[in-house]
Amino acid sequence: MASIPSSIEVPDSSRTTTTHKKALSVLTTLFFMWGLIAVMNDILIPYLKKMFELSRAGSMMVQMAFFTAYFTGSLLYFLISSRRGDPIEKIGYKNGMLLGLFTAAFGCLLFYPAAELKLYGFFLVALFILALGLALLQIAANPYVAIIGPPATASSRLNLAQGVNSLGTTLGPIVGGYFIFHFFATWGEPLLNRAGEIIRTDTGMPMTVAAVQLPYIAFAVLFLILAALVKFTELPTFAQTGKIEKGAGALRHRHLVLGMAAIFFYVGAEVSIGSLLINYIHELVGIPETQAKSYLAFYWGGLMIGRFLGAYTLSDSQLKVSPWLVMAGISLLTLLVIYTAVALESGFSFPVSQVLPFLFFIALNLVAFRLGRNNPAKTLYIFSLIVMGLIVAAMLLDGYAALWTVISIGLFISIMWSNIFTLAIADLGKDTAQGSSLLMMSVLGGALVPLLQGYVADLVGGYHYSFFVPLLCYVYLFYYGLKGHKVVR
Repeated sequence: MASIPSSIEVPDSSRTTTTHKKALSVLTTLFFMWGLIAVMNDILIPYLKKMFELSRAGSMMVQMAFFTAYFTGSLLYFLISSRRGDPIEKIGYKNGMLLGLFTAAFGCLLFYPAAELKLYGFFLVALFILALGLALLQIAANPYVAIIGPPATASSRLNLAQGVNSLGTTLGPIVGGYFIFHFFATWGEPLLNRAGEIIRTDTGMPMTVAAVQLPYIAFAVLFLILAALVKFTELPTFAQTGKIEKGAGALRHRHLVLGMAAIFFYVGAEVSIGSLLINYIHELVGIPETQAKSYLAFYWGGLMIGRFLGAYTLSDSQLKVSPWLVMAGISLLTLLVIYTAVALESGFSFPVSQVLPFLFFIALNLVAFRLGRNNPAKTLYIFSLIVMGLIVAAMLLDGYAALWTVISIGLFISIMWSNIFTLAIADLGKDTAQGSSLLMMSVLGGALVPLLQGYVADLVGGYHYSFFVPLLCYVYLFYYGLKGHKVVR
C-alpha cells in the first residue's frame, strides 16, 4: 500500500476535504487531456501515411518518436535528480505540472509549421516535444494524486484519474477522426502526392494541411487554459522536511526497480494489443478496418470501465447500497457511454447484439474485483492471472469467440498502471519524485514490445499466435503483484 513520503510535511490547511476535492478535480482534467492527445497518434498514423506515402514501418515512427520521448524525458529527469537533486522537490509539484503543460502546448504549436513545410521529420520532432511535456506532467501528477489524500485510498484516486484518462482515450479516436478526416478536411487547398494527384481519405474526401494544423492549435490552446487553471487553483502543498539529496537514491529500493520492469511490460503489452487489434480483427473474422475500429473502442473502453470500478472498490466508500449493485451500475452506465459513442460514430450501424458477449466478461470483471478485496497487490495478481487465461483461450479459439476474448483484456488490465505505480512508490520517502521519473522512463515498453510482437507475427504468419509475447509480460506482472511489490527493509 502506498504511503505519504516520510520526508513530506502536509500543512493542516491541505487536509481539508474541500481543498482535496478541488485539487483532484483539476488533476483528473489533466489526466483526461493527456489521454485524449496520446490516442490521437492512432489518427495521425493513417493521415501521415497518406500525406508522405509512407510504408507501414515508416508510419510507425509516430509511436516510436512519442514513446522514446517519454523515455528520454524521464531519463534526463533522473540524471538531473541524481546529480543536482530532485527537480520536483526543488520547484514543487504544481510548477512541475505547469512546465509540462507549457512544453506540451509548444509541441502542439509546432504541428503548424511542420504541416506547412510538409516535413515528416518536423512532425516527429513536434510529437517528441509534445510527449516530453506529457512525461513531465505525469512525473509530477501521478505521485501527487497518490499523496494528496489518505494513503489507504491512493490506488482508488489513481484509478479514478486513470478512468477519466480512459474516457479521453475512448473519445479521442472518434473526436480526432471527425476533425481530421471530416470537419477540417475541406478547409484550405487539398494536398497533392508526388504525381500531382489530390490525396484523399478512405471516404474520398480531399486531405488538407489545415486538417492537422487546426486541431493541434486547438489542443495547444486547451493546454494553456489548463495551465492557467492549475496556476490559479489553490492546490495543497507538500513541504520537504528533509534536505534535498543528490544521487540515485531511488534505485536502492528493490520494489521500485521491479516496479520499473512491471511498468515496462504493462505499457508494452497494452499498447501492443491496442496497436495490432484492428489488423488482428480483420485477419480473424474478415471485418474491414473501417468497422474494426468500433471494436477497438470497446478494448479502450474496457479500461475505462475497470478503472471506474477500481476507483470504487479500492476506496473507503461507506455507501449502504449493495456493492454488487453499485459496481453493476457503474459498469452498465459506462458501457452505455461507450456504445453510444460507437453508435453515433458508425451512424447507428453497430447492433446492440454484438455487445452481448462483452457483458459476460464484465460480470467476470466484477467477480475478480470482489476477490481482490480492496487490496492493490492482490487485485493485480488476480487480474494478471485472468489475462493470462484470456490470452491462452484466444489463441486456442477462433472467430468472434477469440475476438471478444481479446477485447475483454482491456477490462482486466484497467487497474494495472495505477496499482503498479502505487505499489512501486510505497515508502520511498524523499525518493518519491525520482522514483516516479524512473517509472515514467519505463513506458519505453510501449515502443519496443509492439515491434517485437509484430516481428513474431511475421515469423508465424499472422497475429493469432503472436499473442504469446504479451502473455509473457503478464506472467511477470503476476509475479510482481504476488511477491515483487513487497518492500524490503
